[in-house]
This record gives sequence, C-alpha cells and structure tokens, in this order.
Amino acid sequence: MNKLNFPVIVEQGEDGYFAFCPSLQGCYTQADSYEEILENIKDAISLHIEDRILQHFSYKWNPRHFLKY
Repeated sequence: MNKLNFPVIVEQGEDGYFAFCPSLQGCYTQADSYEEILENIKDAISLHIEDRILQHFSYKWNPRHFLKY
C-alpha cells in the first residue's frame, strides 16, 4: 500500500491546539494537547480522503453537466 504525505499546520492558542491540512479544503481539527492534535489530524485526513473516494465512486458522471449551451 502506498503512503501519502500531506503538509499539516499546527497552531497553539489559548484554548488548545488547532491543525489543518492546506492540501485538503475543509480538513481541520482541534485538541487540548499536541499528541492529541496529531492523532486528530491523521484521522481527519483519512476520513477526508475516504469521503472523496466514496463520492467519486457514487457520482454518476453525466457529460451534460459539462456541456455549455
């Protein structure tokens, strides 16, 4: 199985940690500790990729969607 690497930004704030993956729009999470934020963002990325794969296979391609009249 191939591994994919994604850049992740982790920020510490007054209320804990916030992380997001700039390569995957809408993929972000928050946590109270640094260790927890790393696990959360890994889960968020996995779920994001899984969701995109499922959307791709459940989407019925229709060429009319891309035609301009």
